[in-house]
Amino acid sequence: MSEKTKSKSVWGKTSKENTMSKGTKIIAAVLPVLLLLGFAEAQTPVTVKMTKGQAQVTSLTGKVSMVCAGQTEAVNLKTYDFIKPGCEVSTGADGRLEMVLPDRSVVRFAQKTKFKLVQADIGARGSRSVGISMTLGKIWTNVRKSLVGGGDRFEISCQNAVAGVRGTIYRMDVERDQSAVVKVYDGEVSVAGVSRTQQQAPAALGPPQPVAGPTVIEGPKPVSMEQWVYIVRSMQQIQITSDGRALKPRDFTEEEDMDDWVKWNKQRDKQFEQ
Repeated sequence: MSEKTKSKSVWGKTSKENTMSKGTKIIAAVLPVLLLLGFAEAQTPVTVKMTKGQAQVTSLTGKVSMVCAGQTEAVNLKTYDFIKPGCEVSTGADGRLEMVLPDRSVVRFAQKTKFKLVQADIGARGSRSVGISMTLGKIWTNVRKSLVGGGDRFEISCQNAVAGVRGTIYRMDVERDQSAVVKVYDGEVSVAGVSRTQQQAPAALGPPQPVAGPTVIEGPKPVSMEQWVYIVRSMQQIQITSDGRALKPRDFTEEEDMDDWVKWNKQRDKQFEQ
């Protein structure tokens, strides 16, 4: 028997072949585990530490800066940072921001957006008082349904309108001329005109109240500011002009609305539902 034959193991393989075989087995055993861990990470629900009175950043891309009371220069935000009421936030040309409020409602902002967190309070019995003021850009909100009755307030406002909800998914886009559009994907949103007095001192929206005129609106004819309150329902949108007038709500479809911004928000919403 030759030396080459003697070097073979009882399995009929050389030592080198045995080593390669063991390595292959280890890789074969470990690879599925790594793939499973990667899949689990991709599907892991988003979790955050809730803090009363402020929001927490849960996702951030690009440049996002914040200026708070007493600060002279903006600071760049990072994931898991907190945003306190009174702070003004701006997203850059490549920036996106997602934050979670104390009631676990989720709010996201697109690139080139400016907003101010006005209030983010949760009462002892679960009532909330949330206010976000939009100066420019796009906001998407997934608002948790309220478990309390009166006294609950969740409002997104811009210069010419305020949208109040208790549990829904909707977005608001604000242009530089302060025209805006509100689109509702689920639930209902009460959208009201903002008077000059309200712009200086915002008040709680509360439930829609009967108003004097306009009683009938034909087609897209706008009504003047301070005269309108609309309930915008699921898959409806309402446009507000730069001078504060509103066009009658109309339906929209997912096909006409779908873009990268909407797709990203829907994907993130699914993660929070898990």
